[in-house]
Parts: sequence; C-alpha cells; structure tokens
Amino acid sequence: MPEIGPLLGSGKVAEAFEYGEHVLKLYRDPGARSTAFAEAAILAIVADHGLPTPAVHEAGRYGERWGLVMSRASGRPLATLALERPAIAPAALDAMVALHLRVHAEMESRLRPLKLRLADRLKAAPGLDDALRSRLLDRLAALPDGNRLCHGDFHPFNLIGTPESAVVVDWPDATSGPPAADACRSYLLMLQGAPQFADPYLDRYAAASGVHRSDVLAWLPILAAARLCENVPEEKPRLLELARA
Repeated sequence: MPEIGPLLGSGKVAEAFEYGEHVLKLYRDPGARSTAFAEAAILAIVADHGLPTPAVHEAGRYGERWGLVMSRASGRPLATLALERPAIAPAALDAMVALHLRVHAEMESRLRPLKLRLADRLKAAPGLDDALRSRLLDRLAALPDGNRLCHGDFHPFNLIGTPESAVVVDWPDATSGPPAADACRSYLLMLQGAPQFADPYLDRYAAASGVHRSDVLAWLPILAAARLCENVPEEKPRLLELARA
C-alpha cells in the first residue's frame, strides 16, 4: 500500500493527497464511511458513460479517516488558468460548455432524482419563512422533470487540465434530472465564486444547447434556497435575496 503523500488540494468536505500514481481523497469527517462508498458508487456509474472523469480504484479507511483512491487528473483547474491568462478565458468557457453538454447528453436513471434532492433541501433550508418555503416547493413541483446525468457541482474549478483536455472531477452531488437545473446550479456557483464567468457561461450554454436563458434562470430561486443547507455563511444574504426573487 502506498504512503499518503503531499497535500494536493483541500475543500470544506475533503482533502486530496498524492497516493503513489493516484490521488487519495480523505473526508474531514472521521465518520464519513457511507459518504466515501456512495461517491465511489457514483463514480462507477459515471464511468459507464465514457466521460473524461477520474476512475475510482477503491474506497476504505486510511488511518483515522474514510476516503477513496482515484486516478489523478493532470494539470490545474481550468478556472485558475483562465484567471492567470485572461486571453484563454473564452476557450475555457467554450470547453466548459462542451463538457457540460456531453454530461447532459447522457440518460441516467440509477442516480437519485434531482427534484427529490432539491425538495428535501428546501424543507431543511435555514432562514426561510414558512410562506417562502411553501412558495418555492410549489415552484419546484411545477418545473419539468428530467432523466439526464447532472453533475451538481459543475464549475471551472472542478475542470482539471487545459481547454483541450479537461477532466471533470468532484461528482458526489451527481443526480438524474433536467439539464437546465444543472446549468443553473453552475451559474449560481459562479455568481458566488467567479462572477466574471457566470453570464458568459450562461450565454454560451443557452446558445449551444438551445435551452432558453429564462428556462435556466427559472431554477435560480430554488437552487439559491437549497444552497442554504450547505452552510456557506458568507453567501447567505445573497442567497436569500435570490430565493425571494
């Protein structure tokens, strides 16, 4: 068994370490056994679609933490490259949209339906009064269902490599649902974390997919309210503003 190597990256939920020729993702929560195996199962499902994603090799306990071993994506996040070299930002956004459309072209019924996930989050979201919660649940029920593969966290920091060879990472939030909702989730995440990319991405996605911009943005109040469950306190005022729109 390889030794756990240097830290490669970290997030709120997990850290990634060099692990021989692979990557070891270790969850911060020492009780994240089910999370590790659930993500491994999702990656195995996604692998059936032939998309450029890391291959999962094993899941288990490593020291005092649970994690999974994956193939290593070469390079740096596409967002980092675009921020450092603004001239490649248009190509990076084009590549992002092309990859997102590849994901959305895949039908997938083995993952949890996105609308059920969103309903659960709306019911649990902090900061919503009863009237707003009820209104958002009604709006969600009226929006279309879908059976396409949705990533759930698709943004340029989760695309590793160059515009020509980017790999899509971080799939634990993958679901089966309507592509417009997944595109809107990307828009929301970029509004909060990389606002200079948000509208150019959405314009390109709408043009390439044929989905009208308004059909994507119809999901925005629901997705903003659902994100309140993710405990990102610095985003809460803006998320509540979007949820009330």
